[in-house]
Amino acid sequence: MTLHTPEFAADPHSAYQAMRDHHGPLVPLELAPGVPATLIIGYREALQVLSDPLHFPADPRAWQSGRASSCPVLPTMGWRPGAPQTTDPEYARNRSATTDCLNQVDLYTLRATVERIASKRIDSFCEAGSADLLNQYAIPLTVEVLHEVLGFGPDSGRRAFSGLIALRNAADAASAQQGDEMLTAAIAETVAAKQVAPGADVISWLLQHGAGADEKALVDQVATLYVTGTEPTWNLIANTVLLLASDDRFGGELLGGALSIRDAIDEVLFTDPPVANSCFSYPRQPQIVGNTWLPVDQPVLISLAACNADPAAADGDRTGNRSHLSWGAGAHSCPAQSVAMVIAQEALDQLLDALPEVRLAVPETQLHWRTGGFHRALAALPVRFPPSPPLNLG
Repeated sequence: MTLHTPEFAADPHSAYQAMRDHHGPLVPLELAPGVPATLIIGYREALQVLSDPLHFPADPRAWQSGRASSCPVLPTMGWRPGAPQTTDPEYARNRSATTDCLNQVDLYTLRATVERIASKRIDSFCEAGSADLLNQYAIPLTVEVLHEVLGFGPDSGRRAFSGLIALRNAADAASAQQGDEMLTAAIAETVAAKQVAPGADVISWLLQHGAGADEKALVDQVATLYVTGTEPTWNLIANTVLLLASDDRFGGELLGGALSIRDAIDEVLFTDPPVANSCFSYPRQPQIVGNTWLPVDQPVLISLAACNADPAAADGDRTGNRSHLSWGAGAHSCPAQSVAMVIAQEALDQLLDALPEVRLAVPETQLHWRTGGFHRALAALPVRFPPSPPLNLG
């Protein structure tokens, strides 16, 4: 069984149910040919692993040492400084610095930034009566906002995004390395510029927080923030638009005032989270979870999407319920939840205020989901709406 097929991408929920029926809460599978792993799809079992970094460390280096450089999942799973390696004391310091600096982001200013950029993006297509809301709205909006939050200039921002896209679309390890080098070079340039002229941005605050720290470690830290902050956020926006445009029940309740945009986002975080399978760990000794022994140094990953749907933990109506695992938990919890939520919610508020009659341009069954078991990501989101005049007529 594998997660990296078009069939899985098209209907992961049926696949998770089949896994549950045949294997229970722990599922043996291959992440790529010859790369065995265990996928946890039980909510309680996931919490056991996520809350025990001592027995389930996230450092992949022992596992990675036995992998060829051509292994297709290495770009996603391979070790890099600054990533969440819970056995590394340096990670604890990096995470503390990251959390402190993200907490300095003024969410009111961030909301205004999203509104400004969203208005510009909506104006670029509102008169056409149709758009691809992933590639014309969610992606460029998320990237432009995060460039301002992090502190990228226009040129370095464009090169960072080009590196990210190359990394995202890499067909092999060599292509992934090339994308990573492009991204790292753009970040290094920005870090050097901020050392000379700091601003009110996360990179400047990280420099101040770790004055005298190793510059390469800071670049890796920012790279982790950039990669984990961009694609999951734009997929959260797109997946929520899809819910609102395709689910008449939910859309009707939203327009009738019974539900809010926040409720719609939370529904997506339960049912179609943008990061579907993640939170890798690598036991250093054999570990037992439930009735299953997990081998030494073999990857264990959490299916956040399947755990959220675990019948043993589900309790009917989820309105107002935020017990999903889509932000992770414990040492794996996302430190940028508030920033991501402001971006997603304000982007959706602006879109629906300007174009309240957005509808899918094709049947939902004709939408294409990107192949890959880690993210729940559309390739495009074509919609139609009554043409509307620009928001900024001046």
